[in-house]
Amino acid sequence: MEIDRQDISFPSEGDTLRGWLYGPRTPSGPCPAIVMAHGFGAVKEMYLDRFAEVFAAAGFVVLVFDYRRLGASDGVPRQEIDPMAQVEDYRNAITWIAARDEVDPARIGVWGTSYSGGHVLVLAATDPRVKCVVSQVPTISGNAVTRRRFTPQALDALVETQAKDRLARMQGALPQTRLLVSDIADGRAVYTAPDAVEWYESAAARGGAWRNEVTLRSLEYSRAYEPGAWVSFIAPTPLLMIVADRDSVTPTDLALGAYEQAREPKSLAMIPGGHFAAYTAAFDAASAAARDWFVRFLR
Repeated sequence: MEIDRQDISFPSEGDTLRGWLYGPRTPSGPCPAIVMAHGFGAVKEMYLDRFAEVFAAAGFVVLVFDYRRLGASDGVPRQEIDPMAQVEDYRNAITWIAARDEVDPARIGVWGTSYSGGHVLVLAATDPRVKCVVSQVPTISGNAVTRRRFTPQALDALVETQAKDRLARMQGALPQTRLLVSDIADGRAVYTAPDAVEWYESAAARGGAWRNEVTLRSLEYSRAYEPGAWVSFIAPTPLLMIVADRDSVTPTDLALGAYEQAREPKSLAMIPGGHFAAYTAAFDAASAAARDWFVRFLR
C-alpha cells in the first residue's frame, strides 16, 4: 500500500504541537487511526517514523507528534517533561485526528513507548475514545524506579537540590537542568548506562530537534508518576504490552507485575534484549506485534 506523510500542527493548551500525519495515499472510506508519541526526552525523529510506516502500510491513519516544550513543538520552559501535561497532549491529539474526514472517530488506538508507554495506560483507562492500546517497554512506577536508580544518600542530595531549584524558580530564576545522557557517572545525568547513551546519541543523529538536557523538576514529576496504578481499569479496552526480557530502564519485573493486574482482553509480547532493543534489533517483532493487535481490534 502506498502511503503519504505530511507535516501538521494542532493546538494543545495554548501551545502549537507539530508532527507528522501518515495515511494511505488512496483511503477507502474513513480509516481507523493511531496516535503516538515518544518516551522520556525523545522526539519523533528518533525511530517513531519506522513504527508509523508499518502501521500506515496496514491501512491506518497515524499521527506522530512532539509534546509541548520538546522537539519541533512550542511551549516553555523548554525541556520540561511533565507526564500529565504529555497525557493531555495525547488527548488533544485524539481530538484533532478524530475530527478529520478520513478518520473513523469510533476506531482510534494509542501507542506509546517507555515513558509514553505509561501515558497510554492512563489514557486507555480514562479516555473512552481510546478503543485499543499498545504499551511498549512501559514506565510502570516512577517511585520504584527512582529508588532503584539512586542510593539513599544520592536521593537525599537530589531532593535537597530540587527544593533549592523550586525556591529559585519561585524567585524568578531559570530552571536548573540536567544532562539526559552522559558516559560520565558523576550524578549530573539521568542516564549513564552505555546502552542508553549509545541509543539517544545515535537516534538523535537521525534528525530532529533533540536536546541532551531536561529540567531538574522533570525528575520530580517522574518520581511521582505511577501509570501502573491504572492498569486494572483499562478493560474492556484491548491491551497489548510489549516487554523486553532484560529491561533495566523500565524494569521487566515491574512491567510483568502490571500485566498480571490487567484484565482481559490483554496480550503480552516478550522481545529479547534491553530497553532500547524495540527500536533496533527487535524492531520487526515489536512493530509486527503492535500492528497485528491494532488490526485485530480496529480493522
